[in-house]
Amino acid sequence: MPFRSRLCWFLSLALLNGVLLAPVWLLHGELAPRWIALEALLLAGLLALLPSAGLFAGLRWLVSALVMAFLLVGLGEVATQLTFGRPLNLYLDLPLLRSVFHLLEGNLGFPLAGLVTLLAMVLLVLAAWLLARMVASLQVAARSGRALAGALVMLVASGALIAAELQHHRPLAVARTPLLDTLHFQGRQLVETRRAHRDFAERMTASPARVTALPGLAGRDVVLVFVESYGISALFDAPYARVLGPRLDDMAERFAAADLSVASGILDSPIRGGQSWLAHATALSGLRVDNSLWYRLMLESERTTLVDDFRATGHRTLTVMPAITMAWPEGRAYGFDEIHAAADLDYAGPPLNWVTMPDQYTLHHFEQRIRQGAAAPLFAQIALISSHAPWTPILPVLDDWGAIGDGRVFARWEDAGESPDELWQDLERVRDHYARSLDYALGASIRWAEDFVDDQTLVILLGDHQAAPLITGDNASGGVPVHVISGDARLLDPFLARGFVSGTRPPRPDRYPDGELPGQEALRGWLHEAFGADEAPGAPLTTP
Repeated sequence: MPFRSRLCWFLSLALLNGVLLAPVWLLHGELAPRWIALEALLLAGLLALLPSAGLFAGLRWLVSALVMAFLLVGLGEVATQLTFGRPLNLYLDLPLLRSVFHLLEGNLGFPLAGLVTLLAMVLLVLAAWLLARMVASLQVAARSGRALAGALVMLVASGALIAAELQHHRPLAVARTPLLDTLHFQGRQLVETRRAHRDFAERMTASPARVTALPGLAGRDVVLVFVESYGISALFDAPYARVLGPRLDDMAERFAAADLSVASGILDSPIRGGQSWLAHATALSGLRVDNSLWYRLMLESERTTLVDDFRATGHRTLTVMPAITMAWPEGRAYGFDEIHAAADLDYAGPPLNWVTMPDQYTLHHFEQRIRQGAAAPLFAQIALISSHAPWTPILPVLDDWGAIGDGRVFARWEDAGESPDELWQDLERVRDHYARSLDYALGASIRWAEDFVDDQTLVILLGDHQAAPLITGDNASGGVPVHVISGDARLLDPFLARGFVSGTRPPRPDRYPDGELPGQEALRGWLHEAFGADEAPGAPLTTP
């Protein structure tokens, strides 16, 4: 083989090795000690031995497709770990691709999001073509005996090392099998997820939930407010606590002046970093819903939720979802009497990057346009979104609710602060903006409660999930703060009996027995036990 051909062959082998190891390097944040992908050696030896024409001419496309698929899965694994703090599960996570596009659309607008998507597709096609060229150079047309012998040695040696890895032995410390490891892990997840699918369906069948009226809350407005990315790391990690600690002290002072009582605790969210709808489903249904498949199963079943419970109590049920900008059949599946999505909130101000409208406007619209003058007591679920990434710009809380109007007052902050591109070049500034965005969300919620919550209202203000591991670290728990607020202190007693404490600061997680936090799914059962009847009149036993 000429020197130039040998050089091209070795470079192609090195590139193939790098492509297979790139996701591993990114995931672990370092190169050493993972230097050799054994599959690269195996494929290179095999391709060098097989003919490059005739029946085997298309082999490079098959190998390229395999390597490209692995690369996409590997990069998806990196993204999932960084965003959600868990491994990629192809069986569950492929539907999230649509959500990724919607996130891009919310931050960049549809034209630019479409352009980014098109560019990504072009890059994928280009990468596949380059891979095919690289693999083609590993297929040697003119072979010398020495070249064939070297390829055979490489094939046998890599095969033996792979066999040892499969037996959980690692004779060569710098070698890995990233492609086989990925195939094995995703295959095992597929089997386990399908088994869990059956178990989840059986669990719903075995323990159906009855509609339970809540006479202890009859005649009162009950408002369940989710604060985006409000996790306990924001209260107990020093960089964030320095910002949010004073806000909790301010909450205590304002509530005391307004004759409001507050109790605080921690619940464990089923998710990290995103997919807030799973936390909403968990709290409403009393089932731990931690993935999209369980979510669909729950909604497609006849499983009852707090929506049914409060309707049986005589409440008008509604949800306020400023992040919903498209059709939302899930809202109809819950059975809400009213769904107030972004287009229904009459917001005339500008969107603020991904955030369609500020939290203070959402609460203002709820109070002035929905709650005031309601003919029946309300059960309302509200999702606040100002503390959603990219956490810029940061708004002040306006003192005058009357000045908010239709939201045009917020136009002055449309281009305020750093752009997401500028902000996300510095991780420390990102973390600072995260804390400040939560400070705004809590500040708006406090002002609303101070002015509009009374002894005929029960507010449950809680986080939906912890922020991404980029913010909280890889080992953060799933705990989220919960603040129960009312002008009637008696409504807080059931929460105090379950480990909550008086005041605005929840107990540290290690104060809970065995360090086990109750899940968000416990909330529905607590309300049943504290305020409920055994069964709503005429409500049937429900099964999936």
